[in-house]
Amino acid sequence: MKIKKSLLVAATVSAAFLASCGGGGSLPKGDNEFAVRTVSTSAASLQATYPATIKGIQDVEVRPKVSGFITKVLVHEGETVRAGQVLFTIDSETYAAAVRQAQAAVNTAKSQLSTSKLTYENNKRLFEKKIIGQFELSSAENSYATAQATLAQAEASLASAKETLSWCSVKSPSAGVVGSLPFKEGALVSASNSLTTVSDISTMEVFFSMSEREILALTRTSGSAQAAIAAIPDVKLQLTDGSIYNHPGKVVKMSGVIDAATGSLSLIAHFANPERLLKSGGAGQIVIPSEEANAVIIPQEATSEVQNKIFVYVVGKDNKVKYTEITVNPQNDGKNYIVTSGLKPGDRYVSKGITSLNDGMEIKPITEEQYLKKIDDAAKLGEKQGSASGFVDVMKK
Repeated sequence: MKIKKSLLVAATVSAAFLASCGGGGSLPKGDNEFAVRTVSTSAASLQATYPATIKGIQDVEVRPKVSGFITKVLVHEGETVRAGQVLFTIDSETYAAAVRQAQAAVNTAKSQLSTSKLTYENNKRLFEKKIIGQFELSSAENSYATAQATLAQAEASLASAKETLSWCSVKSPSAGVVGSLPFKEGALVSASNSLTTVSDISTMEVFFSMSEREILALTRTSGSAQAAIAAIPDVKLQLTDGSIYNHPGKVVKMSGVIDAATGSLSLIAHFANPERLLKSGGAGQIVIPSEEANAVIIPQEATSEVQNKIFVYVVGKDNKVKYTEITVNPQNDGKNYIVTSGLKPGDRYVSKGITSLNDGMEIKPITEEQYLKKIDDAAKLGEKQGSASGFVDVMKK
């Protein structure tokens, strides 16, 4: 019975020790030894990535201005076209007939104008000889003016009919590359149908978003939104296959309105596209590099974030920790922060195990190597106690 009781007590102690070790990831409760680093400066090279969509600098939908059946499709998908090049032709018979009708109206108006002019000039001579009165002269003059207006109206109708006829040849509004062609010869189309898209892809616009917090930080640092954009270094574009596009880009525009749904602002970067590698509608990631010569860099695991504020435990001369707020560069690599205020070279801070700390707590500083060794030793002891043979060996000691 004594042996069983001893085993039970020892097993309880072993379980409590393993629980306090947290599976080998931290030190037991009550241990006041913490890894401490001294702040120093170094060169920092960071980069931030943002999901992006790619579009041509000009994507223009091509829509017909008239309704009718497509008689010819004169281009292929992916073909490079010039501004004004005919892409489609639409059945023009109805519109050609309208031109002929308008031309006939012009001819009729011209004949009426000639007759009215002769009548007016004749009546004018008769009036001068006092053969007719003022009424007859005024009537002839009004008829002449009406005939002039009728001709002008007929000529305008003819010009409109000719323009409408010209719309049967659907032309490219700009130079670029033809997109998809959903309509084939014989299809009935109208102004509501998009026949294709012509994209100017000599330069590509890459759209991405940054959070309001990041934009505010950049604006405060640079003084204004325009200065912040100018201060952003050349950016890179990571393609969907993981490769980096071989031409750098430049951020040129920023939206003035925050997206209420995402809390972010849209930015546009321009990339040259001489090889036509980038396609409108593609996707990728914008990579923004950041270089600082004398940066204060701390690991993110040494910080805690509360209500969008970042804190570290600074170790005083009396080895008591102080919960201290710091500000950091919004760009980071996901592992480290570049501190912009709150820490200076020579300051000491707790770099590991901060979840066990409280403000004002007195600690015993040790190096990170010592701290990691203690955790490793605790984990090995836990593993040894966790096996039956190891447990017996420990109990014999």
